[in-house]
This record gives sequence, structure tokens and C-alpha cells, in this order.
Amino acid sequence: MGRRPRLFVVSGPAGVGKGTLVSRVREMRPLLGLPVSATTRAPRPGEIDGVSYHFLSDAEFDERIRRGDFLEWARVHDHRYGTLKSEVDACLKRGESVILEIDMQGGANVVRHYPDTVRIFIEPPSWEVLVQRLKDRGTESEESLAIRLNTAQEELKHASSYDVRIVNDNLDAAVQELELTLEKYETE
Repeated sequence: MGRRPRLFVVSGPAGVGKGTLVSRVREMRPLLGLPVSATTRAPRPGEIDGVSYHFLSDAEFDERIRRGDFLEWARVHDHRYGTLKSEVDACLKRGESVILEIDMQGGANVVRHYPDTVRIFIEPPSWEVLVQRLKDRGTESEESLAIRLNTAQEELKHASSYDVRIVNDNLDAAVQELELTLEKYETE
């Protein structure tokens, strides 16, 4: 049975380990499509326009929004980041599945454009573990932590609306479950 390229969206609360899971699966599957995101922030040393990101001015970003070029976009701190439809389409046309690690709102926007998107929600083993993981990062002020935890409560309420839910209790097991999920949907 052949593989069919699919679009996967991975969401879940901050601190649940989405980035680590997606990164580990990418290491296992180097042919997994990686669309180049767009951003309004300046390039950091060593970053290349069109490879690291599409670096856009605020005016260019606004114009791309107006034209409907983005699948999703968000403001993160003082800059905007977004996923261009053209980037995802290019990966899918090359026969590559695409995995996007984005928030729930962005995931809902992706599904509007690609209704057969497979949505995967990463959950913590418990609320207490999630709180501890966020505290252990040491990157959050008390105010920032409170905001993230408030957002996490809302996100967890919507986990049941996802196609697949993976509990990140054991990293290796969660990576394997994510990889098997991709394989299952690519071959169905």
C-alpha cells in the first residue's frame, strides 16, 4: 500500500513537549515536509531568507494577509509569524507529508483550507505535571506562567475535538505513537 502525503497539525498546551516530539519525529523522517514560515522579525546571524524564514516587512506581511496567502498567522511578542499556503502546497505536491506545530486557533484555520488535515493533540499526563514542567523551564515570570496556565486550561477543554490524542508521559513512547499516527493516516 502506498503512502499519500497528508497535512498534520500538532497542538497542545505550552510545556507539554510538542516541539520535542515533532523534532524527534522529524529526525526519524527526514523527508517530512518542512514549510518555511514567514516572520516580521529581523534575521539572526546565520539565518537565510527563504531558507530559515521568509523575512517580511510589516507592510509585506499585511499585504500577504490581505491577499489570503497565509494558512494561519499569529503575533508572538513583538513580531508576527505565519504559515504560507504556497509553502504547504509545494511540500504536498512533492509527495511530502507536512507536520505543523501550531496553536488551536491556527489549527482551526488550517482545517478551513485543508479539510482532511489530521489534528493531533498532545496532552500532559496530569495537570500537576504540566504546571511543574512550565515552572522547571525557568523562563516564565509569575504573570506569564499564570497566562500560560489559563490558556492551557482552555486548550485542554477542547482536546476531545481532535482526531488523535497523545499523552506525553514517556517521551520515547509518545514519539513512537506520533510516528505510528503519521504512518496510519498516510496509508489509509
